[in-house]
This record gives sequence, structure tokens and C-alpha cells, in this order.
Amino acid sequence: MDRTSLLLTQATPEEQSPNTPSPNGNTPQPQQVQPNQSVPQRAPQTPPSSPQTTPTVPVLPAPGTESLPQQGTPNRIQVPIEPSGQPVPGSFPNQPNQPIPPSTPGQQETQPTTPTTPGQQETQPGTPTTPGQQETQPGTTPEAAEARVLVAEVAVRSETGELSPELQNEVYRAIRTQAGRTTTRSQLQQDINAVFATGFFSNVRAVPEDTALGVRVSFLVEPNPVLRQVQVQANAGTNVPSVLPPKVVEDIFRPQYGTILNLRSLQEGIKQLNSWYQKNGYVLAQVVEAPQVAPDGTVTLQVAEGVVEDTQVRFVREGQPTDDEGKPVKGRTRDFIIRRELETGSGKIFNRNVVQQDLQRVYGLGLFEDVNVSLNPGQDPRKVVVVVNVDERRTGSVGLSGGISSASGLFGALSYQEQNLGGNNQKLGAELQVGTERKDVLFDVRFTDPWIAGDPYRTSYTVNGFSRRSISLIFEGEDDDDRIEVGDNDRPRVLRLGGGVQFTRPLSRNPFIPAEWTASAGLQYQHITIRDADGNNEPIGRINGREIPLTFSGENSDDLLTLQLGAQRDRRNNQLTPTSGSFLRLSTEQSVPVGSGSILLNRLRANYSQYIPVNWINFSKGPQALAFNLQAGTILGDLPPYEAFSLGGSNSVRGYGEGELGSGRSFVQATAEYRFPVFSIVGGAVFFDFGSDLGTAENVPGRPAQLLGKPGTGIGYGVGVRVNSPLGPLRLDYAFSDDGEGRLQFGIGEKF
Repeated sequence: MDRTSLLLTQATPEEQSPNTPSPNGNTPQPQQVQPNQSVPQRAPQTPPSSPQTTPTVPVLPAPGTESLPQQGTPNRIQVPIEPSGQPVPGSFPNQPNQPIPPSTPGQQETQPTTPTTPGQQETQPGTPTTPGQQETQPGTTPEAAEARVLVAEVAVRSETGELSPELQNEVYRAIRTQAGRTTTRSQLQQDINAVFATGFFSNVRAVPEDTALGVRVSFLVEPNPVLRQVQVQANAGTNVPSVLPPKVVEDIFRPQYGTILNLRSLQEGIKQLNSWYQKNGYVLAQVVEAPQVAPDGTVTLQVAEGVVEDTQVRFVREGQPTDDEGKPVKGRTRDFIIRRELETGSGKIFNRNVVQQDLQRVYGLGLFEDVNVSLNPGQDPRKVVVVVNVDERRTGSVGLSGGISSASGLFGALSYQEQNLGGNNQKLGAELQVGTERKDVLFDVRFTDPWIAGDPYRTSYTVNGFSRRSISLIFEGEDDDDRIEVGDNDRPRVLRLGGGVQFTRPLSRNPFIPAEWTASAGLQYQHITIRDADGNNEPIGRINGREIPLTFSGENSDDLLTLQLGAQRDRRNNQLTPTSGSFLRLSTEQSVPVGSGSILLNRLRANYSQYIPVNWINFSKGPQALAFNLQAGTILGDLPPYEAFSLGGSNSVRGYGEGELGSGRSFVQATAEYRFPVFSIVGGAVFFDFGSDLGTAENVPGRPAQLLGKPGTGIGYGVGVRVNSPLGPLRLDYAFSDDGEGRLQFGIGEKF
């Protein structure tokens, strides 16, 4: 028997092939190498490309003495091979674990001949040997049980053309078969697998032939084509466009263009592609199936990005979708109220970040105790169904309260609140108040629809009606003995009876992106009277024996109809406790001269806040900020005295009582604060306030501020404590005015 026949007919023990990479990261199970298997045909040759100028790389001699580096194997790309041994069209052909093609001296390929023993029939070509034909002795390794032959020469060449020095060197580095040493059939099979593992070749064969000095082993390789382009086909059969920008694919694979396609490098690019999907929230997206390689060097990747087939709403109770009787939980909220808050919808690509924002919006409706999402398979196996699970909370309340106030005396109040009227997320609030003074009935009814049904821009509206009574700060002095009086030494009370409607719309075409700008428009009517504690109309007030008008008409009442327009820009990082960003509000009110007084005025106001994060102290963990606020306003045209701007108080210039600093036709007000954490839910603040009526107190009819001796301009400064409570930040400030008088002032929420 010649040496070549020993390499070709020796039965090969089971071997593991290199792990061939698959797109989804699954590693295929090791396969057995079957001896005498027919040789698969090669894939079509790649059309020759234009010659490129490359540095000359010397061909390394066949390894014989030096130690060789171990070659890792890729683990992501899975290459399908048909049972016949023919490559799947367009896929990588002839991957590792191919058998060594049989050959006779002179490189004439023939089917190997299995040696026979007396009494046995000759084994037909292609038939594996049976255990009885050759057995491995106990205690020996499979390779040691095989016949070994001396290798006289190792050659590497291409069957389709010239092979570059770089590719020859890749083969020499990968193989262990060396001239001057012995080898076995199993060793040649391992060498074939190792050459495939370099990633540069689509077909590898080892062809042994006898020579006078031993066996010449020729490794015949077919290089992969030159990579020209990688294209991604996403969501096949769904008509849903890909979310992957072409630039991402270009940036990942561009460094590989113009070089021989390397499966290992291609796999690294696929990992980067999958990583991009994960980092951008597309957690269901992945490269599926085997990369398809065209003869012109174009690689096509099939990607399933996770198309949403449908979104469903499921009501649960304590996490369970059924009640105690096993029936599905029914909810009050209509499905469309929840669905319209979801950017995730049919035909969209599932995105974890978008779903998280969807759930935050649904929870922000204030109708649910808990909101979460689950995924179900769709009818189309390539799609998913997103199920939003909601646990409703009670949304209605009735309250009974009582107290005492300077405007109404002793009073009792009944209130009703419903946050989900008719399951439409509409708000209805009503309050009825009865006081001991003349048993006047005051009320405030308000209805709000936060998103008009069918409107694509999240437009809302509010309708309200009211009867309110208050002590006007315009007519109040520093103490009870210093004030404008009516009737029998009584304080004037302003009674406002009216109603209005206001529309608000975010100025964004995408209702799921918080709008930076918001616009509002409204119409309001008020019938205003000045009364004493007994309910008598008092259009004239007295101070120091001098009479001043309390209404603009000089009669018992005024009618005020105003058109209101406003716009605001919100760049704050947090609406309740901002530490960075800015806020701007602009508004105007134009009255229409109707009814008593025929009042014609225009009120202009501006409010700007800026927040700057700082890190000045390390007393406690938490954000610190410098906060600045500037406000200004003026009234053009007619000016009823009760409509003048009032200065002083916890939301104006601290250190002064409510309205004690001044009142005028115009004003300016500024505040600077340093806000810092103290511990846990407690924070602190150091502040400085300034306010001025700009000398316009004398332009108010009757000049009430001047008669009451209000300074008109002043400052306040001090320190405060902030407590984060379920009602929001509670504010307690101790402030000094510019005359050195200090006072403790309380408020809810930050001043700005």
C-alpha cells in the first residue's frame, strides 16, 4: 500500500470542527468528520477585480521548525450546507469539516480504495469503514491509532488564479502539517478546519501525492471575493422600513471594503451592528440567517428588528388579569385614552426606550396604581404584540371642610373631585362654600379635558364658572388700623362672579415629544362688585377722612371681559425642583369695553427664570443650583384700582407682608437664590429679593398705595428650609426687609 492510500483510506475517528459563527450568536454542535465523503463542488469564481497596488509581502516558507500560534475560531456566522454537499446558493460554500479529497500520485483525483482482507468484500468507494475493519486499541489516542506518513513537501496554491503572498502566509500560519515530519489523515482534516477558521477562504482541499522522498501535501484554496459592499435587508415581508441608518452600516464595514472578505472580521462588524441596536433600545433586533455573499463581493445581512403587530390594553387587579371568579378584570378607562399615549404602535419597531416613555406618560395620567408591559407573539411569527397592563386606582373623592377667613368669617365647604369622568380622563371639580357673613354662597366649578378627542396635537381646554370673594391687597395697609374702609369701619371685599374658557396647545407636531413652547388662548368675563361684611355695595372707600373710588365706573359694579393670550418656553430639567435650564412666560390680556365701566385695558406680563447647577458645598449629597428670576408688567389704558399690580409677600418680595411693599400700574421684581441639600428630604436656601412699582403708584385711581404709605420699592433677604412632601416642596422662609424687620413666611412649592 502506498503512503497516499494510507492518508486516504484510514478511518478517521470523530473530530470536532471549529465552531462556525452564526448571526444570532448560537454555536452549532460539533459535527463528525466522515471518511470518504464525496467532495463538494466549489462556488462560482469571483470575477477578477481591478489590480491594486499593495506592498510586497514575502511568502513565508512552509513551517517546519518554528512554533506556530494557535488560531481562534469565529463563533457567530453559521453557514448552511446542503446534504448533497452542494453549497446553498449565495451562502459561504464548503465550510470546515469537509473530508480530504482523494487523490492518486500525479494529482489525479479518484475515489479512495478501501483495503480488503481475506474473506471480505471490497468496500465500495464512499462507504465508511466498519468497526471490524480497523479498531483502536484501548489506551491509545485516535491520532496515535492512525497510520502516519512522512511529509516531503507542503504547498499552497489557488485553483482559480494567483494567490497573494498575504493569503499564502495565512495558510502557512494555520496548518500544523510540516515538511520533514509525519502526518495523519486526522491531522490534515484539522489543518483544513484551521485554514477555514482564518476566515479568508470559501473552499479548502488537501491533496496528497507520492514522491520519491515522501508525500507532497498540496492545500488547494479558493479565496473569498473582495468585499465591495454590505447591505442590510430588514423586516423582510412586513413592508416596515428599517430603523438602521445607512451611515451606521457604512461606518462599521467601510474599513473592510476593497479587501478579501474575512468571515472573522465580518462577524466583528455584525457584533457592532447588534450592539448599535441594543444601545439604541431595539432590544428585539438581531441579524438572522446566514450572510449571503454574491460573486461580486456584496454581502447581504437579514435583520429582524422586532416589528410590533398590535398594542393591547389589559386591566389587572393586584397584578392579576382575572378577578376572584376567574373573569377578566374590567376597567373604567376607555382603551383609546391609554393607546393615544403610546408612541409604540402597529407597524413600529419595538424600542425599549420608547416603551419606557410610553409607560411614564400612561402613569402620568394619574389614573393607575401600576403600569407595566408584556410581550406576546403575534399571528405573524415575525412580529410581537405589546400588552400594556394597568391597575386602576380610585379617581373620585368627596370632601367636607371648614375654617375661618378674613373675607367670609366662619365657613363650611363641600368639594367633589373626579379625575376620570366617564372613563375619558376628563377632570371635574366643584366646591361650594357657605360663610357666616350674610350666608353668601360661593362656588367654583371647573371642567378640564386634557386632550381633545381626535386632536393630533394634544390640545386641551378648561371651562370654569365661579363666585369668589377676597380681601383686596390693594386696599390693605401694614396693620388693621392702616387701611381703606367701607361701611361701618369695615374692610372692602371684592366679589367676582363670572366664568371663562381657555385652550392650551403644545407647539409641537409630535405629541410624544415634550414641546419646548406652549401657547394658550382664553376668554373670561367677570362681574365685579365691592362690598362690606353685610353684602352691601360700597363703590367708595374712605381713608383719613378722604374718599377714593373702589370701582372704575364709580358705580356699584364693573364688567370686565378680557381676551387672554400667552406663550411659554420650558427648558427646565424638573418642573417641581429645577436645577438647570430656563423658563420663559409671556402673556397679554386685552379687555373688550362692555357693560358697566366700558373698561378698555391691555395687561402685559413677562416672567423669566434661569437655573445654573453648582457644587459649592459637600454638606450632603444632592443637586445644588443658583436660581434667578426676573418679572415685569404694565397695564395700558384704563385701570380699575383692584387690577393694579401688588408687591410684597411670600411669592413676591419676602420680608414684607402680602401687598405691603406697594401697588402700581407697572412693576419689576427680581430674585436670586442658592439652593442646596441638607439631608434626606430637607433642603436649604439663601435668597435675595427686590421689587419696585417704578413710581407708578400715583397712576392708580385714588392712589391707594400712596395714601397707605407703602414704600413702592424695597428688598428682602434671608434663609429658608425646603421639605419634599407628598404635596410637593413645602417652603419655610425667614426674611428681613430693608428696614431690618424680620418675619416668618410659608409657601407651597418653590417661589419660581
